[in-house]
Amino acid sequence: MPETQRSPFRVILLATAILTLFATSSPPADIKTLRKQAEAGDAKAQFNIGSMYENGSGVKQDYAEAAKWYRKAAERGDARAQYNLGILNQNGWGVPQDLTEAVKWYRKAAMQGAAAAQYNLGFMYLNGQGVPQNYAEAEKWYRKSAEQGDVDALRILGLAYYLGKWVPQDFVQSYFWFSLAASRASGDDYKQATAAKDEVAKSLTPKKLTEAQRKVREWEKSHPRK
Repeated sequence: MPETQRSPFRVILLATAILTLFATSSPPADIKTLRKQAEAGDAKAQFNIGSMYENGSGVKQDYAEAAKWYRKAAERGDARAQYNLGILNQNGWGVPQDLTEAVKWYRKAAMQGAAAAQYNLGFMYLNGQGVPQNYAEAEKWYRKSAEQGDVDALRILGLAYYLGKWVPQDFVQSYFWFSLAASRASGDDYKQATAAKDEVAKSLTPKKLTEAQRKVREWEKSHPRK
């Protein structure tokens, strides 16, 4: 089976990628107004200030300040801030590295449906980082992320079922997840997922392949794209 160029075990997300994933708009030009809103308890403003400090956008980059404002927003229930705070704690950016704390914030964001947080929580369980290693929990959180169409989660489930390392080996399931990954990926990710899907197909009987393709069609119908 061809090796993928990018490991599906995604742990560290670059600061710029974090902003791309979660920022809903460009930071307001008037940081004084934004800061007043944040200090008054506006979680969205707190998150935006955290993003500005994390990325050095309009202010000098300062991870400690980013963590401070993310925490304020996270404590008010902002899932984006909870996820980003998990990233900072996992990597020791602006705060002492604390994997248990990272899991805590990933879990809060994951419980609110943040696919990236669900993926990272799955990784933490798979590798026993910040929590005891638990394959069932890892599979559960990867699956929740995959159900939302996260390409990396779809690919890791395809790989897991192909190898049978921490889930039972199941080529139908492997083909199913790799097919969904290919249908949602682009560029090199699309090529890799398609190549993996085609490789898995070689291990399926015609009957099993038909079954797997039927599962893909049914899933696609029940998970319309937004």
